Amino acid sequence: MWHDRDMRVLIVEDEDSIAEPLAGGLRREGYEIDRVATGGAALVHRPVDVVLLDLRLPDMDGLDVCRRLRAESDVPIIIVSARGDELDRVVGLEIGADDYVVKPFSFREVLARIRAVTRRGRGAQAPGDGIVVGPLHVDQRSHRVLLGDEPVDLTPKEFDLLALLAADPGVAISRQRILEQVWDTSWYGSTKTIDVHVASLRRKLGDPAWIETVRGFGFLLQEPS
Repeated sequence: MWHDRDMRVLIVEDEDSIAEPLAGGLRREGYEIDRVATGGAALVHRPVDVVLLDLRLPDMDGLDVCRRLRAESDVPIIIVSARGDELDRVVGLEIGADDYVVKPFSFREVLARIRAVTRRGRGAQAPGDGIVVGPLHVDQRSHRVLLGDEPVDLTPKEFDLLALLAADPGVAISRQRILEQVWDTSWYGSTKTIDVHVASLRRKLGDPAWIETVRGFGFLLQEPS
């Protein structure tokens, strides 16, 4: 059983007025907190369990920090930014962030997002040999995907989306269910980020026919004929 007190969170934020109350609140919830004020410091920091990443940093763009962190590890990354427009949100998720919180935010919202991404990361998965759809093998315990004998390199979000679709091959999954189960949100605005991830999955699986768009509803996964 994992508890909050086992977790170390890195806050990457140069504004004391934001970082200090957030750090204090998380410490009261039992988290270990490290805080840095620059992207450079974040990139050389010791491993942690979760990263809360501001986009406006004094030395480099937070999106570049996110991209480089994701290239090096699977640590859950939550972008925390005043840049709330949809393009930033989509780009952040596309390059590997696990979630995106817009300032001003409530502490409870950030806490809920941390618990959601770490719960997924802990991989409390059902036992078994994973999901097999034709030559596609999705192993939920190891978070590995094989297509034939070839590994498919996915971001954590891409894996979660593929696992959800593959669990019911040939069955259409609604966009709302995808948001609720993969992004832990009941966001009712644009679902553009799902399209971004589906496009990436189709590219990585090598055949767009693996994932079919069900117009006005959602998506389904099936073995290409």
